[in-house]
Amino acid sequence: MPNRLINETSPYLLQHAHNPVDWYPWGEEALQKARQEKKPILVSIGYSSCHWCHVMEKESFMDPAIAEIMNRSFICIKVDREERPDVDTLYMEAVQAMGVRGGWPLNVFLLEDAKPFYGLTYLPPANWMELLKSVENAYQHHYDALRKSANGFAEALNESEIKKYGLVQTPGTLSVDELDITFERLKSQFDTEKGGMNRAPKFPMPVVFKFLLRYYDLTQNPEALRHIELSLNRIALGGIYDHVGGGWARYSVDDEWFIPHFEKMLYDNAQLLSVYAETYSLTQNPLYKQRILETSQWLKREMQSPEGGFYSALDADSEGIEGRFYIWTFDELKEALGTDISWFAQLYQLSPEGNWEDGWNHLHLDRPPQDLAKSLGIYSEDFEKRYENALQKLGEYRAGRVRPGLDDKILASWNGLMLRGLVDAYRALGEEDLRQMAVKNGEYLRKYLIVDGKLKRTATPIPAFLDDYAAVIDGFTALYQITFDEKWLEYSQMLADDTLERFLDAEEGFFYYSALDAEQLIAKKIELFDNVIPASNSMMAEALYTLGTILDHRQYLEIATHMAEKITRLVTTDVQWVANWAALHCVLAAPTPEIAIIGPQADAYRQDLDRFFIPNKVVLGTENTSKLPLLQDKIAVGGKTMVYVCFNKTCQLPVHSIEEALKQIQTAY
Repeated sequence: MPNRLINETSPYLLQHAHNPVDWYPWGEEALQKARQEKKPILVSIGYSSCHWCHVMEKESFMDPAIAEIMNRSFICIKVDREERPDVDTLYMEAVQAMGVRGGWPLNVFLLEDAKPFYGLTYLPPANWMELLKSVENAYQHHYDALRKSANGFAEALNESEIKKYGLVQTPGTLSVDELDITFERLKSQFDTEKGGMNRAPKFPMPVVFKFLLRYYDLTQNPEALRHIELSLNRIALGGIYDHVGGGWARYSVDDEWFIPHFEKMLYDNAQLLSVYAETYSLTQNPLYKQRILETSQWLKREMQSPEGGFYSALDADSEGIEGRFYIWTFDELKEALGTDISWFAQLYQLSPEGNWEDGWNHLHLDRPPQDLAKSLGIYSEDFEKRYENALQKLGEYRAGRVRPGLDDKILASWNGLMLRGLVDAYRALGEEDLRQMAVKNGEYLRKYLIVDGKLKRTATPIPAFLDDYAAVIDGFTALYQITFDEKWLEYSQMLADDTLERFLDAEEGFFYYSALDAEQLIAKKIELFDNVIPASNSMMAEALYTLGTILDHRQYLEIATHMAEKITRLVTTDVQWVANWAALHCVLAAPTPEIAIIGPQADAYRQDLDRFFIPNKVVLGTENTSKLPLLQDKIAVGGKTMVYVCFNKTCQLPVHSIEEALKQIQTAY
């Protein structure tokens, strides 16, 4: 018989719905039962594409003997970390405070009042069984010690992040000289041979590249651009990229960008679209354009719902093997490629013995295929066509395999990031299909995830968190700038006002992760640190700055600037954990070009302008008239399209071409 999770919509929770464990979803029913029965709570947190979550489920949670002790002695709660990041973040921090390295599955033991006293990640079944018995014994015979420990962890969780890190208001944002020092500190951690940071596993870390791009725009420091290009080339060519189907995997388990953890996450691909698009605008590297188009086609084909929302992830595993959908035996390669196997195997170093472990082959390059083919003596005039045909053959062969599982949750925050990624890709390439994908995604968010002026995290009753609001506000604001449809600004402002009303800690000057009127956990957190996904507060600061500049909204601008000023000490000490904040400091360190385009060719002019790398600009436009402050009282003289370049609401003389507008922008630096 299924357990209570059978009524959930999360794919991860549904994966556990037929466990013999009497799982509850997170909620008052389970918490109240723990209080009534005076039992400890076991909270097990994971997500659907998590390899070790699958392993522990099969080994332990499907074992009747293990389930018996879990059901007898604990109230067992399963949490999808992507649905309830507030719960995950809280207990992850608690486990790390216990001196345990975090990860998933995250298993945390709580007292009946939900305060944590012990936690850890994956354990094999025999060890898990022993741990359950030990915790059961400790709860029965050493309750006072557990209570003391739990109270201590709860007290630490409630400590103010701002006070913990000594954050104080620092008048003025970072100067170029200070950003130079920040860059030098970050540079000391670069892998100057293989790209990325000098450690393994290797994560792409889009926020670091975002900072480097804005720092380069501000300073023209060639070292910043050199590292961006080295890193993006290796990430585009290595095994972390799906050469056959498009899209990036989660990270590389080695330091060569060779073998990835094969799950594909929406948020990685969303942010990498933005990074590659901006860098393409700067360098015109055709490899970047190719990866943007391939990845967007994969997203449209496999990840976008008919209504326009984007699904969350593809599993790493299929057929019980991690990466099985993406890796090859040599016999499979020969069967798929036919006569192309000889030169293709040379190009990718494929062999009967395999280029990975256990005889498996994985597609990986460290140089562009054309360059490598020339050095190997296998290049010909029709190489590009043969190469493309070979990848198509592999794709057709791979289509017959068992596909990785799809996590079909549609999350507001990750869709906001994807909306921004599609907008950036469209601005760089001008491909209309990208704009249509973005508009369709925006319409999905508007129609399905905004109810009575408030945002939801998913199409379920779960309310949105700060990252949802920040990413969607930013996505809508970006969407306006490629459509000039002012409804997107209206939605952005509506959501921004709701955020200020329900999330802002007026005393600290930052936003809580969950709303003031949301479910009250044992601590209320303010998220400051950027990671693979930017911190919700840094995203909100950036969103408010851009929206405030477009709308000339003083409160938005003041809040965003004060947040950036307060985080200054962290930016100057260890920038890799606050890289999105550092990117905002780069924007604030120079005048923001406010560009107004008025006239019948407003969209064509905008498209011409967007080809150029100007990361701190905002663009407004209309064919006729508008009530937006920057567009008011501006006209198309003689029916011709006019471009107004403004800084801090002061406009230069209007011009009739983007070339002239670019000269005016350049003079401000």
